[in-house]
Amino acid sequence: MDGFGYLGPYALEWFNMLVRWLHIITGIAWIGASFYFVWLDNTIRPPAPGSELARKGVAGELWAVHGGGFYNPQKYLVAPAELPKELHWFKWEAYSTWISGFALLVIVYYLNAQAMMVDRSVADLTSWQAVGIGLASLVVGWIVYDLLCRSPLGKHDLAFGLTIFAFLVLSSYVLTHLLSGRAAYLHVGAMIGTMMVANVAMLIIPGQRKMVNAMMAGEKPDPIHGIKAKQRSVHNNYFTLPVLFIMISNHYAMTYRHEYSWAVLGVIMAAGVLIRHFFNLRHKGRVEWKYPAAGVALLAILAFAIAPKAPAPVKAQTGADDAARFAQVRTIIDQRCVSCHAQHPTQPGFATAPSGVMLHTPELVSQNAQRIYQQTVQMKAMPLANLTNMTDAERAQVGAWFEAGAKTGQHR
Repeated sequence: MDGFGYLGPYALEWFNMLVRWLHIITGIAWIGASFYFVWLDNTIRPPAPGSELARKGVAGELWAVHGGGFYNPQKYLVAPAELPKELHWFKWEAYSTWISGFALLVIVYYLNAQAMMVDRSVADLTSWQAVGIGLASLVVGWIVYDLLCRSPLGKHDLAFGLTIFAFLVLSSYVLTHLLSGRAAYLHVGAMIGTMMVANVAMLIIPGQRKMVNAMMAGEKPDPIHGIKAKQRSVHNNYFTLPVLFIMISNHYAMTYRHEYSWAVLGVIMAAGVLIRHFFNLRHKGRVEWKYPAAGVALLAILAFAIAPKAPAPVKAQTGADDAARFAQVRTIIDQRCVSCHAQHPTQPGFATAPSGVMLHTPELVSQNAQRIYQQTVQMKAMPLANLTNMTDAERAQVGAWFEAGAKTGQHR
């Protein structure tokens, strides 16, 4: 190749790694702050009536010890009598998480849409169509969520929560019937993440600014801004566990490659919400084990329901048959897998073999027989989005080879 063009995929791999690292760091900071402040709101206790704190307008306080020091956070019912000189704003954690997450969508999915977003067994889309669907899901998700929040339904927590959950499951259903399983899951997560960061950027921070501006003008802040911000902050808190699962879901093809992947995701999201609700209640002093028990039960039932079927027993084959069978499997792997899983991948967008699995020699095929069987036969997760068009007959050949002992037919 001319110049340094051959380093393009390698440079993109480094960019991918660094942005992903940044996304994890900022995500931890944002979610950590969310967890802390919801815990703080649920744990603070009101001061004694007539006390100095009560006269100052303090709604609650808490004493805590951490890192060798004592802390005494206080929350004012609306605002303190005087605006402090230094005021910390919790916003950049949210903005940085969304920006880095969107950058990952572009790097991993949008710049390689045919490999990462399009599954022709689902829908025969062009790259621009797939990217357009992904971007539209983020916009539509926020609009629907925001309108529901502003509607009368937004005043009824349980009914609102069930409605949003139904909307997310419906969105999962639509996306899994348009995009590859991995891309569909990631865009449901990106949709939720967009709702969360838009809550911060369009409701929480603007409301806080109005309260600060009112104090600077010598006026009493309107408590409605704090009420609205609190509602959206609680929503963000319940969104966190589903989003965290979706962030790691691309490692678990048993979920996104399932025939009913949208329902699988719905069950996992419901389990996450139930477990999160347990902790929110616990911070208030209510320990209700029925919620985590229900969440764990959902996950256990799901694990049983989507478990792969046991392979049928296969009779032992002769050495000659072993060699012939292995030769067939090698041909299939060379045609369908090695473009990505090689020391030097030829598939555009891949600088290194995914998960470090290389299959370009007979020894490597034999060494990775278990993984090949799991990924191509049991879960049908590979090839990625079936980019190389592996047929069901070819998967059956790989399965028969493995079930017969994954033999090469060579003497050792």
